[in-house]
Amino acid sequence: MTPADLSRTVLHAVRRAVDEDALRAPVPARVRVERTRPGGRGDYACAVALQLAGPAALPAREVAEILRERILRERVQGAPGIGGVEVTGPGFLNFTLDGDDGLAALVGAVDARGTEYGHGDALVGVSASFAPVDELRARVVTETVERLLRTQGAEVGARAAGGEALHVVPVPAADGDLFARLGSDAARWALLRAAPHDRARCAGSDELLVQRESNPLFRVRYAYARTRALSRNAEQLGFRAAYEENVDAPVLGARLADHPGVLAAAARHREPDRLARQLEAVAQAFFDFHDGAAPLPVGDEKPSAAHRSRLALAEATGTVLAGGLSLLGISAPEVL
Repeated sequence: MTPADLSRTVLHAVRRAVDEDALRAPVPARVRVERTRPGGRGDYACAVALQLAGPAALPAREVAEILRERILRERVQGAPGIGGVEVTGPGFLNFTLDGDDGLAALVGAVDARGTEYGHGDALVGVSASFAPVDELRARVVTETVERLLRTQGAEVGARAAGGEALHVVPVPAADGDLFARLGSDAARWALLRAAPHDRARCAGSDELLVQRESNPLFRVRYAYARTRALSRNAEQLGFRAAYEENVDAPVLGARLADHPGVLAAAARHREPDRLARQLEAVAQAFFDFHDGAAPLPVGDEKPSAAHRSRLALAEATGTVLAGGLSLLGISAPEVL
């Protein structure tokens, strides 16, 4: 179960509670679910009960218990992915996901959506248009923000005077040749990796052309290329990806599950750097997973359900990386 799936489940519970007259409050357009902070309980938390307490004229904990009962009812009736629901503090709903089902559902969700995994409706009904820009970095950031907004259902109009002007720290005049010097991919990474209100680190950006671990752009693209190589090698060995048994990869699973929320936040806050940092985190989690549990047989091993499942997770990772790079306007080569 992804955060988006969990959000829909909670929203459905709110609607049921209102329909059953157990809760008298307006149904929100969307419900925010976020990963539990250090020291918290479960995998995810939701504060919707605190939001509804005032309109419902009920204590937030009572609202949370009403929702908890209906969420558990859906779980019993076959809603997959939720291992447990607990009410904590003043009225937070805390969710523990079913680990076996959760990663399988996540891999399935990525497979179903492809590189559009994470695209959603968080900004449906929102209209945005931006002022024309000539400065190099402002132009790159603005076009990327427009692309991110569209992934979340926002309507993006043509640029016109009077449109929204993003606050972007410009690059020095000496870096006007950045695209000619670095090429499109490295230049775009240099301009997008820093937050728009921070200075882009163009000085020394030639490092982005070096194929080494210290180069974050190389690591992200190499992680994608590695997932494609795994698929090609597996086919040569006579097997393909299929998620058949639980894979122990909690960090990588969490990074992939967080992807839709990161995309929505990057669009909402007009900050493409959030997506760049997410891709770095996914790549690092993939390498750690790969080093700890090889997706391909080693030595005299025969391909097993474990290998097919690990390969399925690796391919899902590659899909997320390719989709994210595309949104940044950066290519994802299959061979590096």
